[in-house]
Amino acid sequence: MTDRATENPSEKRRVVIIGAGPAGITCGTELLRQAPDRFDVCILEATDTIGGISRTVRAGGNRMDIGGHRFFSKDERIMHWWESILPLQGAPAYDDKELGRPSFSVEGGPDPQVVDEVMLKRHRISRIFYDDAFFDYPISLKASTLRSLGFARTLSVGCSYLKSAVRKLPDTSLENFYVNRFGRKLYSMFFEGYTEKVWGRHPRDISADWGSQRVKGLSIRAVIKDMLSRTPKSDDETETSLIKGFYYPKLGPGQLWETAADEFRRRGGTIHMGTRADRLSFDAQGRVASVHCVDASGASFTIPCDEAVSSIPLVDVARAAGDAMPADARRVAEGLPYRDFVTVGLLVDRLSIGNRTDIPTLGNIVPDNWIYVQDAKVKLGRLQIFNNWSPYLVEDARHTVWVGLEYFCEEGDAFWCLSDEECIEYARQELAKIGIITAEQPILQAHRERVPKAYPAYFDTYEDIDVLRDWLQSVPNLYCVGRNGQHRYNNMDHSMLTALYTADLLCGGAVTQRDIWSVNTETSYQESSDDGNGSGQSESCEAQRNQENQEGTEPKSSGIAAMARFGVTTEAATTAD
Repeated sequence: MTDRATENPSEKRRVVIIGAGPAGITCGTELLRQAPDRFDVCILEATDTIGGISRTVRAGGNRMDIGGHRFFSKDERIMHWWESILPLQGAPAYDDKELGRPSFSVEGGPDPQVVDEVMLKRHRISRIFYDDAFFDYPISLKASTLRSLGFARTLSVGCSYLKSAVRKLPDTSLENFYVNRFGRKLYSMFFEGYTEKVWGRHPRDISADWGSQRVKGLSIRAVIKDMLSRTPKSDDETETSLIKGFYYPKLGPGQLWETAADEFRRRGGTIHMGTRADRLSFDAQGRVASVHCVDASGASFTIPCDEAVSSIPLVDVARAAGDAMPADARRVAEGLPYRDFVTVGLLVDRLSIGNRTDIPTLGNIVPDNWIYVQDAKVKLGRLQIFNNWSPYLVEDARHTVWVGLEYFCEEGDAFWCLSDEECIEYARQELAKIGIITAEQPILQAHRERVPKAYPAYFDTYEDIDVLRDWLQSVPNLYCVGRNGQHRYNNMDHSMLTALYTADLLCGGAVTQRDIWSVNTETSYQESSDDGNGSGQSESCEAQRNQENQEGTEPKSSGIAAMARFGVTTEAATTAD
């Protein structure tokens, strides 16, 4: 790649970033942290909200997290980056303080009861609601699990797993992926129906790539090994799906991205809100020369660029590229599937299900962050208890319960097209049907939020995605980052890492397009702790960060070691955000 700053030192290189979600905000902020004198960076955001699917939705005095976003990564660079935006708490959160629960704090950190700009450390509890009983997810081999399963079913699960252990199926589908790791009986109980509810396809029709990127090294064998280990592990050494503690912004995930966006602006970056990237123009060398934009009023304008970074869905990139994209690549992009998402927030005075755990909670509500609903009677896929993510998401966390019902659908289908009132009533009836609330219970407040293209899916033309990726990587100055930008069901930290690698590359680091596209595909990244620098991180960029540490622009005290000591257990939880 030609370094235009070297050709003409009097001019900054113009970088246009499409999308103000985690990847876009991370890339823009990191560029201006590393080399503010070399780049003129602007971000285009089609909506009026920062954060993408990681935004926080305000509903009256309450706040909603769209999908649930835990802040944890095995990559220390990501953990430090989050800490640089919101410092870790130095005193207990409201609920921990009221209940006298063990809590995490960093010496000198802010008190969340006094200031808002703070990162909390939260316990993570997720369970499956199946056959009117709770099960840890992923399944743990605790006495409560065995009691809920019963002797006969436990025996069946064990025999099924042993059979799968000796007769492996080829990992040609998500169904085979799960059966190989959990046995067919457990798969049929906890994975088959739920996966079809989420994706609208049977697991046999979904690529095993989804499992390798989301479930990673988790299996019954991993659970048994973790349970029998006598050596305490840090969170770095525990499978991601087994980690129990996580960071969480006091006011929800969107708070972190809004705060990062403020830093980006302070460093000289520009964000055009309500502005859609409508067309990409290419020069004779096949480089992106400019981005044609349309704002909320319908006015259009063009921004010249030296580098273009895209986090928008690949189908939108294809439309913007026009005839510059070859027909075979366009066919793949236009056929890529997505799963759309609806969250309904309901505020109630209590839940009908009680807290039967030994974990104290305000109002004695269930302690879960998520409850996975494995019940064919309802469309509901997952239930969030916002009180347990952060008590500050709820206006009155002691006397009310703020829950989020998560539904998976297709944009334009009958469920998507329900009115707000119809959808809220549908959600209320489903919650009563499975006994979470009573049929007569009043709803104190409600909000419906729709999210198109929330989840990139792994079927239809996905099997030919390499054709599209090859063309995208052939454009010298176009970088695709983030979940939708790469059509990869990444966690938030993976999306950020694609953005950080892009910033490293543009800063002149020893990073390639292949490194950017390889995040969350390499076994070493998935299953082992990184050294904190990120593979391929440039020495020049690292040197600049060290200088920033000396100047006080990055946090000098990390809570990572303390966090590892705080949250190390092997009880199972889920990996989804």
